[in-house]
Amino acid sequence: MTTPSVPARAVPTPGRTRLRRLRQSPAMRRLAAETRVHPAELVLPVFVKEGLAEPRPITSMPGVLQHTRDSLRRAAAEAAEAGLGGVMLFGVPEHRDATGTGATDPDGILNLAIADVVAEVGDALVVQADLCLDEFTDHGHCGVLTASGAVDNDATLVRYAEMALAQARAGAHLVGLSGMMDGQVAVVRDALDGEGFLDTAVLAYAAKYASAFYGPFREAVESTLEGDRRTYQMDPANRREAAREVMVDIAEGADVVMVKPALAYLDVLADVAAMSTVPVAAYQVSGEYAMVEAAAANGWIDRRRAVTESVLSIRRAGADHVLTYWAVELAGWLQEENR
Repeated sequence: MTTPSVPARAVPTPGRTRLRRLRQSPAMRRLAAETRVHPAELVLPVFVKEGLAEPRPITSMPGVLQHTRDSLRRAAAEAAEAGLGGVMLFGVPEHRDATGTGATDPDGILNLAIADVVAEVGDALVVQADLCLDEFTDHGHCGVLTASGAVDNDATLVRYAEMALAQARAGAHLVGLSGMMDGQVAVVRDALDGEGFLDTAVLAYAAKYASAFYGPFREAVESTLEGDRRTYQMDPANRREAAREVMVDIAEGADVVMVKPALAYLDVLADVAAMSTVPVAAYQVSGEYAMVEAAAANGWIDRRRAVTESVLSIRRAGADHVLTYWAVELAGWLQEENR
């Protein structure tokens, strides 16, 4: 019986490139890493519901809650302790109407929540508030409707200006314009400046797509939407159009621009990061969160690695900061790794 011969080993010529050299140990991989995630680059989206006696779990988003005002304060304090960059607040009112009057009521749930969080954490976090009417309207659209049921862009801008002022008076450091109305940044910036809120920053959801990945969010805010938002949110087929949206928003005075969703639009995010003259945010939305949680719960993926990798990929594509429901947990992991 003939013994198989062992092939001779190829010996690279001295000085030749071996790309694996920089992957040989955790320390070497850390040294060679091109992208990092820091807790200060993470923003936690938080839901607060009017009339709750205790926090309520959101079924489609395991681990995420609708907060009471008291539990919201605790969540904000935890976020500050974790070293996050900020929180983004969403209000869920008990009563809704055609024009979303609860959004501009000083005693409305979102405005009260803003004041609560600012009182709790001061300047330890950037306290951000969602500036959109969809959570406050009985029809669930992001604006005022015409008699025929279409969203009236310019009538909606009047409400956005009023909403921006209500949020600024409550103490918001940054208002997040998520409605995708044409001209919204200019109108809100002028309204804020006209009332002396020169230091209140404006984040424009500049490239917000009409996405299927928002599904669990609809449960979180108890959306009443019938139909869809395709006449004002962007077509998922379009990439170059995002650059036009971003350029307009920057020209109108946006301090930060956002791409939403994140993972399915990393090409758009990279484009925006390459062209933007202001910081770029990306929102890892509810559907992205729910998919990872569901797969992990079934044992199909390593949850911690999937969470970390997904946020890292958003940073790698160019986001300066990331809105993610894993913000506090991920910040804890990052601090563990850096001890």
